[in-house]
Amino acid sequence: MAAWLASRGYPVHPLAPGTKTPAANCRECTGRQHSPEACPCHAQGRWCHGFHAATTDLATLREWWRREPEFGIGVACGAAGLVVIDVDAHATELPDRQRLLPGIPIDDRVDLTGLQSGFDTLALLAAHRSRPDPCEDASTLRVRTPSGGMHIWYRAPKGGPRLRCSSGSSSRVALAWQVDVRAEGGYIVAPTTRTAAGTYRALPGARLPAPLPLWLAAELVRTGHVDSPAPTAPSTPSPRPSAAPGPASGRPLRGGRQEAGRRLLKGLLEEVGSCGASPSGTAFSEKLNRAAFTAGGLIAGGHLDAVEGRLLLLEAAGRARPHQSRRNVLIVDSGLRAGSDRPIHPKERT
Repeated sequence: MAAWLASRGYPVHPLAPGTKTPAANCRECTGRQHSPEACPCHAQGRWCHGFHAATTDLATLREWWRREPEFGIGVACGAAGLVVIDVDAHATELPDRQRLLPGIPIDDRVDLTGLQSGFDTLALLAAHRSRPDPCEDASTLRVRTPSGGMHIWYRAPKGGPRLRCSSGSSSRVALAWQVDVRAEGGYIVAPTTRTAAGTYRALPGARLPAPLPLWLAAELVRTGHVDSPAPTAPSTPSPRPSAAPGPASGRPLRGGRQEAGRRLLKGLLEEVGSCGASPSGTAFSEKLNRAAFTAGGLIAGGHLDAVEGRLLLLEAAGRARPHQSRRNVLIVDSGLRAGSDRPIHPKERT
């Protein structure tokens, strides 16, 4: 399996036999502090520092597994261009409902009976966005873990922001309760790896990762999973979109259709702008993402001009959160892309 993964461009590294943790460093690296990225052992074919040693070199991998045939297999997510949704099924106490989906309020009238794991919260998030449950996505590689959880493997979006790891129990960055994210700065256990608890087994369906769904990419941006953001964008954003969708038909917009799109978007933009009255606690990212998602649908349906829609979103976001223009751009562009999959026609929503 290690050679199969490496031949497809996924850098791998050994895990200690019977565990899901990286194989131990050599004595020299264990006894001194130094940068894992610059470790001299890597040039000498050693596996020090976990995923930092991951490689696709087949000769190196053959030597590692010759020395220890019982190694498990780890895949360096960042180097492999992977985003893996790690769904847990731990028997722990259910937190307050407002911590189940960070940034998304759950009304007290919503019955949460039976909700007990990451499978439930991820399904809840998908239902909230009117999207399919990723746990049922047989178009991508899914791996059942020995603890009863699931790893859902996706390819990171090309040209998009680098996405980073998080824990589903974190109070700072999380996609959902008991749903972890493995991406830049982390690794994932490959199928066929055996631990004391059992074996990681690929589920029926695809054997390779599919592209990360746009709506999930937008959720990861919304929940703060962007890694090492680029320098802050200019305070006055360019009105020309780099990747926003255009009208579905490709024909010029008629005045009446465009006006209908503006009216539908207006209320959402006002919600975004109202966040400027408070520096926090206003669900700003959630509101901006919802407005961008709607705008993407209106653009795809031919009811809003792509350039104007993106500019309206960035202007509203800039008024509310002028100090985070780079993050605003990421949320807007991701929301527009995700919304473009679901064309909106205002007359159908009245």
